[in-house]
Amino acid sequence: MEALRVAVYANLMNATLPLLPPRDEMIAAMLSSDASYEGVFFTAVVTTRIFCRPTCTARKPLPSNVVFFATAGEAQEAGFRACLRCRPLELEGECPNWLRPLIDALEADPNRRWTLADIEHYGIAPARVRAWFKQRFGTTFSEYTRARRLGLALDRLKSGTGIDDVAMDSGFESVSGFRDAFQKTLGVAPGKASECKVLYYRHLTTPLGSMLAMAEASGVVLLEFRDRPALPKELDDLRHNYRYAAVPGDHAHLRTLEDQLSRYFSGSLTAFGVPICAPGSAFDKSVWLALSAIPYGAIRTYAQLAQAIGRPTAVRAVAGANGRNRLAILLPCHRVVASDGGLGGYGGGMARKAFLLKIERQKAASENNESKTKEAST
Repeated sequence: MEALRVAVYANLMNATLPLLPPRDEMIAAMLSSDASYEGVFFTAVVTTRIFCRPTCTARKPLPSNVVFFATAGEAQEAGFRACLRCRPLELEGECPNWLRPLIDALEADPNRRWTLADIEHYGIAPARVRAWFKQRFGTTFSEYTRARRLGLALDRLKSGTGIDDVAMDSGFESVSGFRDAFQKTLGVAPGKASECKVLYYRHLTTPLGSMLAMAEASGVVLLEFRDRPALPKELDDLRHNYRYAAVPGDHAHLRTLEDQLSRYFSGSLTAFGVPICAPGSAFDKSVWLALSAIPYGAIRTYAQLAQAIGRPTAVRAVAGANGRNRLAILLPCHRVVASDGGLGGYGGGMARKAFLLKIERQKAASENNESKTKEAST
């Protein structure tokens, strides 16, 4: 009977199969809780009538009792309920409602020095806040807010304000304590603030998982999936080779990026307009410029990309520059595939690359059909 029910639900998925990886691949991702499949598929268990994220920490079901859906909505339409543990109806990393009042207060006054009593004033247990920030940012709420204050302090120091004044205004009890915290957090002494550039960062929620976004005055400098293996190396490169000091905080470019990413994933935006800043070698920049010229819904091979920059024999070097791209989706390296028809590589995970290509192709095909229909009716 259960085998029959699995077969019935599998038939219901026929319309979404083009957006789903092979079943064996999804089973392996489910069993290993592979975060790179976040948003790519949802696991539904026919024996419990519950659907989950690929990364759900609940006991893994038998593969024979599982069907997969491309969206949470399709799982609900088929009669499955959302798991209360992994909450698949929420975007991964999204700020929960219970924490929102505290976050809004922090955004309204980023220079504030928070105490446990301040947190409790909002009816929230400090331990719960600490756990959420540790899980999301790898740091405590206290460390996070201190880093934000130091980022604002760096801006003031660069504008010429004296160290003593900045230290007192930033909530530190002593100048020496300010100097120590500044050096430890930003990697530079306050007296050398003019030598580094402030890089504000936020974690953005997307259907494919949480992304780290960083921006400065010139534009967005980094946009990567948080589980990308090369991310720590990219952050070290920005810090040591380009003199960036990364601090949590808000920025107009990050707000624009968040809005445009939301519209991109909803299918209402096909070209990003947020300013970008991509420091790198002359060769890398030539490759990234060629990436930006690949139209939405189209693909190019690494060989074609090499040809586009006038270096037809540098296919391997072009692939390397692709891998050094720090602006996922914005500089669409996911649109570059292997000459043999395979997907090639992708730092954010092959499942995400396939997903991005499929939603872009479907959207482009839909717009093309609409255009032909209008032409035929005129």
